[in-house]
Amino acid sequence: MSHQFTDEELIAQFQAGNENAYLEIVERFKDRLFAFVYRFVGDSDLAEDLVQDTLIKVYTHRHAYREIARFSTWIYTIAGNLARTELRKRKRRATFSMSTLGIGEREYELPSEDYAPTKTLEGEQTEKHIRSALAKLPLHFRTVIILRDVQELSYEEISKIMKIPLGTVKSRVNRARLRLQEMLSNLRIKGGNHSE
Repeated sequence: MSHQFTDEELIAQFQAGNENAYLEIVERFKDRLFAFVYRFVGDSDLAEDLVQDTLIKVYTHRHAYREIARFSTWIYTIAGNLARTELRKRKRRATFSMSTLGIGEREYELPSEDYAPTKTLEGEQTEKHIRSALAKLPLHFRTVIILRDVQELSYEEISKIMKIPLGTVKSRVNRARLRLQEMLSNLRIKGGNHSE
């Protein structure tokens, strides 16, 4: 079975009893789900477990899916709920690996300069700062930033996943980005780096 089928067609085939369609869904989503969940929990073993739990839920709850939402929205909602429940259980701050964070030209990304060996350490420091700032954000801000800037989901999808109005999503993303910017500029000032 190949990518000729949409996600929605695959889940419909699985709902009709085609087990191979489920295997294709697993193949299609397991890596994306892992990257998504890992940024919540910061622990690869736990992320693997949560992805397994998500895929089991998709299997056992396949008839709960209705084609009113995109399938990807539904599966991210399941994974996000499991990750948040786990974080609440642990009641501790999660840590994040931002090494593959595709921030593009977000306002809080430091401008990249021509590569020089002396800049490598600075780059590692920057990543550490972003990771630590993100971990300090309240969960509702952290969630929208992960969904928008890491997973690059649309505001509409985030609205469905978080069950909040579109306007709220946009204002949270903006406020979360501003908060990150403030944290990062404070870190730079403390670090004695005043260059623009």
